[in-house]
This record gives sequence, structure tokens and C-alpha cells, in this order.
Amino acid sequence: MSPTAPAAEVSVASGSKRIALLGNPNTGKTTIFNALCGVRAKTSNFPGTTTAIRIGHIDVDGERIDAVDLPGVYDTRLNSTEAQIARDVLSGEQAPPPAATVVVVDACNLTRNLVLVGELLAYPGPVIVALNMVDLAARRGVKVDTAALAERLGATVIPTVARTGVGLPDLRKAISAAVSLASPGTRPTAPPLGATPEALTTWAEAIVADVVTQTAGGSQVDTVTERVDRFLTHPLSGMLCFIAVMGVLFWTLFTLATIPMDLIEATLAGLGDLVRGLLPAGPIRDLIADGIVGGIAGTVVFLPQICLLFFLISLLEDTGYLARAAFVMDRVLHRFGLPGHAFVPLLTSHACALPGIMSARLIPDRRDRLATILVAPFMSCSARLPVYVLLTSLIFADRPAMAAVVFTGCYMLGAAAALVSAIIFGRTLLKGSARPMVLELPSYKAPSLRNALLTAKDQGVAFLRTAGTVIVAICVVMWWLSAYPIVEPGGEVVALRTQAAAPGVAVAEAEALREEADTLETREAQAASFAGQMGRIAEPVFRPLGFDWQLTVGVLTSFLAREVFVSTLSVLVGNGDASDVDEGVIARIRAMPRSDGTPVFTPATSAAALVFFVLAMQCLPTLAVTRRETGGLKYPLIQLGYMSTVAYIAAFVVRHGLLLAGFS
Repeated sequence: MSPTAPAAEVSVASGSKRIALLGNPNTGKTTIFNALCGVRAKTSNFPGTTTAIRIGHIDVDGERIDAVDLPGVYDTRLNSTEAQIARDVLSGEQAPPPAATVVVVDACNLTRNLVLVGELLAYPGPVIVALNMVDLAARRGVKVDTAALAERLGATVIPTVARTGVGLPDLRKAISAAVSLASPGTRPTAPPLGATPEALTTWAEAIVADVVTQTAGGSQVDTVTERVDRFLTHPLSGMLCFIAVMGVLFWTLFTLATIPMDLIEATLAGLGDLVRGLLPAGPIRDLIADGIVGGIAGTVVFLPQICLLFFLISLLEDTGYLARAAFVMDRVLHRFGLPGHAFVPLLTSHACALPGIMSARLIPDRRDRLATILVAPFMSCSARLPVYVLLTSLIFADRPAMAAVVFTGCYMLGAAAALVSAIIFGRTLLKGSARPMVLELPSYKAPSLRNALLTAKDQGVAFLRTAGTVIVAICVVMWWLSAYPIVEPGGEVVALRTQAAAPGVAVAEAEALREEADTLETREAQAASFAGQMGRIAEPVFRPLGFDWQLTVGVLTSFLAREVFVSTLSVLVGNGDASDVDEGVIARIRAMPRSDGTPVFTPATSAAALVFFVLAMQCLPTLAVTRRETGGLKYPLIQLGYMSTVAYIAAFVVRHGLLLAGFS
């Protein structure tokens, strides 16, 4: 698989002044990296993989030291992408080996963390142990003799509290000193590189027995933690808590992100109007105002959702709850070939598939990550809502209760399709089951706002830098297909404008005539555009679903974004404002005639269209993000082909089933 980030992006961290940062998941490694590097860091994919790493630099007394923040890993010998990356960096496969290694360990879970330290001690180069969360350990009555630990390891040990910055100045100095060393010094107790897991565990337990003491009061804290864990991981109470937490996250994502999204849309709409006012009418003005500015608007509008999502996820991860939620959901999702970590991408995809797919980075196993990415777009996103509202209104014009039931059924159908598809992929394209979830529940702690903000910034910039540019290009192409070729107004349009300009016509009547002429001209332009021509060419393909050329045009243009389907039909039926789909417009769409005069939207055709939009991949921006996250065209093409096939077959079955049942 080709890398999504060129090797040049990773090589900025190469050289003699380079360190690697490792640690078990949930040890505060990323928080320490952010504190050391801050905004002087960027996210990229490791060459040859789709696994994100972060590269930054540390300034110590005017000296620059490059740092590579590697994915969290429990054991470098595991058969996983993350472990392979760690081995490649430590052994110098991609670039010269790091001059020093910083390993972040949790002072509350020292035995488990020292196993990784033992593996790193077997590699050449100095090792610095950042003994993190010593404040939590102290509250639990755990006291670590750092001097004795440093002596037993033959490595520098720095007590830290990453969240508050305690110990970070000492860590900077230790890093500066370590990269200048010619050798790591003596390590009389370091286990050999090929030591068995048992021998490493025995070695770690022996060290902990010598350097850790338990003071009074610690057991009470542990008891409270155990009680909370029993509640949060219980099959019933844990699930209820999970639903509540995710409900709050989901509500926050919908509510708070709406404010900046509306502001962005209004600002860019104003910019488009400004361009139209400054430039003379013509293709250049249309390209800039509608194509480029419109394309940027279609990209940047997703940014608040993406940034807010990763901000909230970072907070949940810092508190320690995210691991508990994944443990609870693993019982359910594992039956469908998905890991517990998939719950965040799948839930988030109900808002928008773009941040949902991006959040699949939380999933450590590559096979599980790909399975989640492939099925996430089945979840009904907010862009589908206008389509659901329109089509359910067409089917159940006078039965709002039935419309509400079917509306809810759309969400259930999408979720069911995602889970069933995960099983299918697990038996075909991505053979195997979800990796068993083995994790050590992290300590509870207050989240780091700084870490959450930097995470949100990194993910937002990554989205704009890569997927965003592709989405803008797609928007420009789709605009061009919908806007060209330009045709002269028809005779009816000319007649209406002539009538509006005639002497003696009332102002209100003249305005109405001009609006009718503009609407008719827009409809004619849409029908004559390349998109309209493609609709007529593609009509035979969609005819078995009951779609005529007009409905086919709506399907094709909706590849830009699903909600475009509604505005396209609104234009075709003669609505002056394509964004204002009121009851009158719905009535006109319901009566939209085919070429032979029969209605387009019969009950069977409307139901087929509804099912098609629930299941189809009608979103080119989502395909662009899938390409970025998977590192190539293979998986987005599979996603497009599979979802389109499923949608087509399901719509065909629904339409013809209703026809057989007597619903024409």
C-alpha cells in the first residue's frame, strides 16, 4: 500500500539529534509530547502504512531536538502495525536509529509498564523513563524510589505529572544530555532482546518489589476505583452509562458545531455575493463564486464537527472512560466482526461520515480499522435528513405517524446494513474476526484541555491539508458539470421577460414574471447541462428502480453531497429558491411528470429511492477521506462499488415487491 504521507515528511526527524517517544496506551505519552513540542508538531502517516505518527521538535537552550511520537504499544514484539513501526524506528529501518528513547510509564501500573521498558533497554542508545502520574500514585499510597529504579534500570528516571507540567523541565534537560552520549552506560540487569514474555514479567516484578512501597490509605482509593470500574464495565449499568455519555457527546457535537458551521456558511455565502458584485457576469465570476468559493464552503463547513469531535474524544480518553466504553461495546460489536473501539466512528457517522471515518484512527488493529471505515458510511448522517424528509413526505402525505415510523426505520436499516456488511467483509475481503480486546484499564484522571486543543488542531489541519483539497476539486468539477454548457434562454423565458418589461405592468406582477422566468431558465439550464445529459444517458441503468431521467439527474448530482438531491429536484420542478422546500414545492415534486405524462414519484418508486439513499455511497467527500485514511484508491473504490450494489439491489427488491403487492 502506498503511503499517504511522503517519506520526506518523516525524514525531518532523522539525524543524530532525534529521539523516539514510546509508551503503553493511556500513559500520558501524547500529553508529554504536546508539552515538549506543542504547536511545533505535525501529524503524518508512517511510510508504507496508514498509521499516524506525530513529528515535532524540542528546543533546549537553543538546540533543536527532533522527536517522533510513536503509536501506543504494550509490546514491541507483537504482530501489529504499531509494534512493527516501533521496531523499525528503534532498529533504524527507515532512518538512522534515534539517539535516545523516552519511554512514558504509568506510576500506578509500574509492573506492566516496565515490560516495555525492558524491551527498550535491549536496544542501543540511552533510555529515559518518564515516570508519569506520580501524583495519582501518591494518592493511592504508592511510593516509587526513583533513584533506586534508575540504578536498577541503568537509565535516567524523571518523575512527571504531564497534565500539570511537573517534571517536564527536568525531562527536557535529560533529553538534551542523553542525545549527546556516545553510549547508554551499563545496564547490569537489562533483559536480552529475545527474552520471553514470562522472563520480562519476572524481571519487572523483581524491580517493583525493590523500588515500590505501599503506604497507608492507598487501598481505600483502589477500592473506590474498583467499584467505579465494576459499575462502568457491567453489562447493564455500563451500557446505560455508555448510552448516556455518548448521548451527551452526540448532542454536543450537533448543538455546538452548528454555531460555527452556520457562521462559516454565512461568511462564505457573503464572500460569494461579494465576488458576484465585484466581477462582471461571465464564466470567470461563476467559477470563482460558485465553483471555488462554493467548493471551499463545502469543505470548511465540516471543520467544526471534526475539531469538536476530536476535542471531546481526547477529553474522554484522558479521563480513562474511553477504554471502559470500548470494553463494554466490545461484547456487542465483536459478534459482527468489529472491535469495541468502533463505537465512536459508527456513532459519529450519524452526524457526518467524514469525522466518523477519521476517528477510526482510535482503533489499533489495521484490519479492524479498515472494516470500520468501510461500513461507517452506512450510518444515516445528517446530510441524508433532507432526503428522508422529502421522500417520506411523498409516500405518506397525510399520515405523519407512519412517516415518523419509516423515518426511524431508515436509521435502523443503515445500522443493520453496517453490521451485516462487517460480517461479510470479515469472511471475504478482510478475513478474520475482530482482534480480542486485551487492555489494561487506565487510571482515572482529570483531562488536559491543552492536549485536547492540540489534538483538535492537528486533526483539523490534517483534514484541510489533504482531504480538503480533494473535496474542493470535486466540488469544482461537479459545479462545472451542472453549469455547462451554457444554453440560450428558450422562447417561453424570453416571452415572460418581455411581458414583465411591458409598459403598464404592475411592479408586483412584473417581479413575479421575472422570478418565473429565472426559475424556468434555471430548469432548462439544468436539463441541458452535462449533468443533465449524463442523467439521460444513465436513465436506462436506473429505469428498473423506477427512476426517469429527472430522478437520475438528482442521483448523479447528489454524489457531490446527498442533500443536493433535494435542491436538484426543487430546481427541476420550478422552485425559485432551491434551498426553500416548502409544502408547495413538495406538492409539485409529488406531481412531477415523466416524459409520457405519468407521475415520477409513485409509492413504489418513492420507496425505492428512499432505500437507495439509505444504503448508497452518495458522497464523494467521504470517498476522498476514505482514500486518505486507507492510503490508496483500493478501499474507496470497494466502498463505492459495494454500497452502490447493495443500494441498487435493495431498491430493486423494494420497488418490485411493492408492485407485486399492488402498490404502484
